[in-house]
Amino acid sequence: MRKTVIVGYQGADLLDISCPSEVLHAANQAAADRRYEIVPATVDGRPFRCDSGLTLADVHRLDRIEGPLDTVIVAGGLGHEEAAADGRLLSQIRGLAALSRRVASVCSGATVLAAAGLLDGRRATTHWQYAHAFAKQYPRVTVDPTPLFVKDGNVYTSGGVTSGLDLALAFVEEDHGPSLARQVARNIVTYLQRPGNQAQVSMFLAAPPPEHRVVADLAAHVAGSLDADLTAPVLAARAGISTRHLARLFAAHLDSTPSRYVRAVRTEAAAQLLSSTELPLTAVARRCGFGSTETLRQAFLDHYDTPPSAYRRVHRRRTCRP
Repeated sequence: MRKTVIVGYQGADLLDISCPSEVLHAANQAAADRRYEIVPATVDGRPFRCDSGLTLADVHRLDRIEGPLDTVIVAGGLGHEEAAADGRLLSQIRGLAALSRRVASVCSGATVLAAAGLLDGRRATTHWQYAHAFAKQYPRVTVDPTPLFVKDGNVYTSGGVTSGLDLALAFVEEDHGPSLARQVARNIVTYLQRPGNQAQVSMFLAAPPPEHRVVADLAAHVAGSLDADLTAPVLAARAGISTRHLARLFAAHLDSTPSRYVRAVRTEAAAQLLSSTELPLTAVARRCGFGSTETLRQAFLDHYDTPPSAYRRVHRRRTCRP
């Protein structure tokens, strides 16, 4: 039995708790013997109200949990800042971390781990919306807001909300092999685990606010004309503005330069083709506006930290298996 403590607090996000707990519960159901003991806990063992308004009642007291432990998972949620300021909670988390094989956070739960000093000198991620403030508040942490989850030693941090599901599936695969992880994924009807280096937010979902008509028009043009000339001067001419003003608009509303934005959209479009078609790399590169397969390869290494051929092998295998 792998004793897994999931730490909650007032204002924790219910999905941050339920995603990992349901994955581990599904692993118990799929296995011939129970593999995980799931222990929800708070500082005082009292019921706590999640930020959705629902209350969780059957919880344990952190200071009464005995080791050895397998995993400690700290949830995120709107109450993460208050939790990170609770000295008693931080002390208890540090104590449990010392008894545990691995420590993890979901979403903004990384703030609590950082406040406890457990992320000092480590690479970590958190929900992309909190990443900038998180990096500023905890300069000893190397913050990467892009991946779904990050492993640094025995400490794991995951991004926004449902990435806790991906992290928990990774735990099951790490603990018991890919066969059980695939069975769990099928049972809960989800991907056979998105890799941790997959981006939290697709460029296609990061659309600018509709009131910014010029930026919205250019973003739609980029998405629909990947193989066209999408250099900054051409985009500026399309919008009837200067390249300098174009750069200001992209920085303000897309948090990117025009060239970086175009490259990211092209890379994500290529990823979709690689995972859903049998097109050769040359055709994928051409359709998505890359001048060569080498340019496509470099874009993938920068964006996904893996070459396109490896990305295709992993994603085709995970999406095509029964």
